[in-house]
Formats: sequence, C-alpha cells, structure tokens
Amino acid sequence: MKRREIVKVLGLGAAAVGLAACTEEKAPVADCKPEAAPAPAMAEKPAPIEWKMVTTWPKNFPGLGTGANKLAELIGEMSGGRITVKVYGAKELVGALEIFDAVSRGTAELGHGASYYWKGKSTAAQFFAAVPFGLTAQEMNSWLYHGGGMELWEEVYAEFGLIPGAAGNTGVQMGGWFNREINSVEDLKGLKMRIPGLGGEVLKRAGGTPVLLPGGEIFPSLQSGAIDATEWVGPYNDLAFGLHKAAKFYYYPGWHEPGTTLETFINQEAFEKLPADLQSIVRNAIRVANQDMLADFTAKNNHALEQLVNEHNVELRKFPDEVLKQMKDLSDQVVAEEAAKDPMSKKVFDSFVKFRDQAKKWHAVSEQAYLNARSL
Repeated sequence: MKRREIVKVLGLGAAAVGLAACTEEKAPVADCKPEAAPAPAMAEKPAPIEWKMVTTWPKNFPGLGTGANKLAELIGEMSGGRITVKVYGAKELVGALEIFDAVSRGTAELGHGASYYWKGKSTAAQFFAAVPFGLTAQEMNSWLYHGGGMELWEEVYAEFGLIPGAAGNTGVQMGGWFNREINSVEDLKGLKMRIPGLGGEVLKRAGGTPVLLPGGEIFPSLQSGAIDATEWVGPYNDLAFGLHKAAKFYYYPGWHEPGTTLETFINQEAFEKLPADLQSIVRNAIRVANQDMLADFTAKNNHALEQLVNEHNVELRKFPDEVLKQMKDLSDQVVAEEAAKDPMSKKVFDSFVKFRDQAKKWHAVSEQAYLNARSL
C-alpha cells in the first residue's frame, strides 16, 4: 500500500471512531465535531526570593557603596529576577560594624564590608583583607581562587554560619592624610590615626594610636582633631569624602594595604535553601563584582588625584625610604606575632606566606621587571 493510502485509511479510521462515539451518545451525526485538546495548564511563576544586603559603607558611596549596589544588580539580572536584593547602607538597618552579626543571625542574607573589621571575632579574618607589605590585588585574587585561600576563608567563617566571597579590590591604596609631615618614624609617635586591621597594629608598634572608625565618621573626626591622621582608600574615594578639606598632607604608598580585598558574606542557611543553579549564580555574581570594582578604581584614581593636587592644592608626599624600611621591619614582627595567636591564624598565614614568596619570585621577572623597564 502506498504511503498516501495508509494516511487516508488512518484518517478514515479516526473519523469512524469519532462517529461511533457520537452514535453511542444518540447525538445527530451532523452535530458531531472533533473535540478540542484541553489547554495546557499554565504554571504560576514563583514569587522572587527577596534578600537584604547590609553594608559598612555610606549609602551609594562611590566605589565601595556603588560596588555593593552593582553586586545586588548582578544577582537580580543573572537570576532573571528570581532573586532580588535590597541594599542598606551603614546605619539604615544596622550599624556599619554590626553587619557581621546581623548576617550571622539572619537579620539580612548578605553583608558587604572588609574582613579586617572582624578581627575581634577571629584573628585569622584580617589576613583575607590586607596584610602590610603583603599581596597585591592580582596576587590576592590568585591566592584566593587558585592557592587555597578561599577554602581557608570559608573554614574561618563557617563557625559563624557565613559563606565569604571576594567582592572587590581597591588595588594599592594611599598611605593616608596627615595634619603634620612624616619625615621619620619618630613623627608617628603619639599620632592618633584611623587605621584598621594589621596596619593599625603596626602603627601601635611604632608608637602611634590606631583608631577604628567606620567610613561615615572619618571626616568629622579628622576635622575636629579627634584624630590626627587617617587612611581611607585612594583618590577616587578620598575626594568623594572631602578629606582634603580636613588635612593637608597626602602620603603614598599604602604600605599597610597593598591590595585590599572587599568581601561579601552570605548567611549559610539562606544560601543552602537556594536551588543549585541560583547558588552558582550568586557565587559567580560576586566574582564578577570583584573584578569590576578593581577596574573601576584603576580607571578613576589618577583623574581624582590630579583634581586633588591641581584644584585643591593638596601636598602629595612620598613616605621617606627610611620610614618605609622601618615600617616593613615592624610589619614583619607584628604579622608573625598575630599569626601565632591561634592555630587557625597560623594555618592561614603559612598558606599566605608560601603563596607570597612564589608570587614575588615570578613578578620579579614579569610585572615588576616590566614596570621598571617602562619607567626608563
């Protein structure tokens, strides 16, 4: 039988079945029509998962605050709107230095800050932000992603019910704003300076007094004389804060923060409730935000520095080599002592040093060699 004939027979057979059904129901054949297929049920679109992010930064603050905003946008876009994140600046929901506890207990699902703020929770935490004379931004990312650093960071935060992630980097920072010249280490004695983390411990060893302040309190404290000096980030952020209105001397380089990693931490319970694809989206959005912030600072810092010097008459100064050498010696002592305080800190520090030493050897013949050649 030919194909057309087979199709025709099958069609007639189907029609016959339909007519037979009509006949059984005593309905007139003329009224019989093929039944329409039932419309498929439309699945209801689930409501978006709503998360809150608390930050240590003033709301919408350039670089840091906008970096938090960018991360929230990325999570929304990459998830197709399945997760929405509302960002709260410092003091909007909780205080700037209360965000760690807030996310740990589930008041918010995400936090955005810097891990050296939490050294009171864990001495080891500060190694994941910045170590004086330590890793650059490129080296920090390499250690975290491919040198075992991230696994150690997750181990440190696990006891607090948090999952950390690198969510930005400032690159090498500035040395800070001072109301007096720094010509020797002696000039640091008695100096009250806003400086967090390990850098603050080094200043204390040099005879100064480190003060921990959130960003929003720095300008009024410097202007009023409550502190004599402050570090913050770099020209892009410092100009936005107006720090040039409160101090005259702007020193470099930022020996205390050579590649500061900013963080996002996630409430572990909230994270584990997500399906696997959304977990991956959140992790990868954080990674994208990490790279984006470094690019943002690199693009904008020099223009801001030129404004500070040329328009606001800021005195740009390099720390004397003698000061840098002595601060490095003090840093080596302080960092080693901090690392010896508990087994976890030593474990993190050993990994950090091992990676730093091999990165230093490679960069001696690559990045550093090239930059030296470019300056000839």
